[in-house]
Amino acid sequence: MDNEELKTLAAQLGFPSGSKGIQISDMMHESNANMIRKTIESIEVAPNEEVFELGHGNAGHLHYLFEIEKSALYYGLEISELMHSEAKHINKSFVDQKQAYFFMYDGSEMPFGDEYFDKGYTVNTLYFWAEPVKVLMEIYRVMKPGGLFSIAFAEESFMEKLPFTKYGFTLYDVKKAEELIHKTPFKIVDTKTQVEKIPGKIGGLVEREFTIITLVK
Repeated sequence: MDNEELKTLAAQLGFPSGSKGIQISDMMHESNANMIRKTIESIEVAPNEEVFELGHGNAGHLHYLFEIEKSALYYGLEISELMHSEAKHINKSFVDQKQAYFFMYDGSEMPFGDEYFDKGYTVNTLYFWAEPVKVLMEIYRVMKPGGLFSIAFAEESFMEKLPFTKYGFTLYDVKKAEELIHKTPFKIVDTKTQVEKIPGKIGGLVEREFTIITLVK
């Protein structure tokens, strides 16, 4: 890929749009499936809890949450209108059953009341937060006291090897992420780093190191 193609790919990863966005979202769903499952597991969803996801993509993973806890209520939040629409389409049965609700926001203020959610998570969105402390404080605001929120991200040592991440990505390792969190009232209750194998862009499998940091309000 030349620089313009890399810039386009980076932009699509942060904000999927158009026909290319569908393709990108399908790719992200496949490559992030294990990371998303591990992140959902980390918040230990209990019966009847209200769960919030920031940046859900096409939300093709939502069935996994309900396999863990059928009585959970899910609320998804996106900046991409395409992903908002795709997620509602893919999860129509959950929407019709009033188990899942999808919302749009501007990347800043979240359309939820204070102390609304029991649990929450976000996967591979941290790189795109223009004002990360502000985003974390909004998450803090909408979480109930004692609520858990997990942030999952691929380690900087892996991400910096990808040619498109120099366009609009802010990369993190555990230390940088924890330093960011310490600027908020959140407390870190668990940090886990693990390695998985994902499909490579030119075939075969590559190893990706990722971290899940679980916070409590």
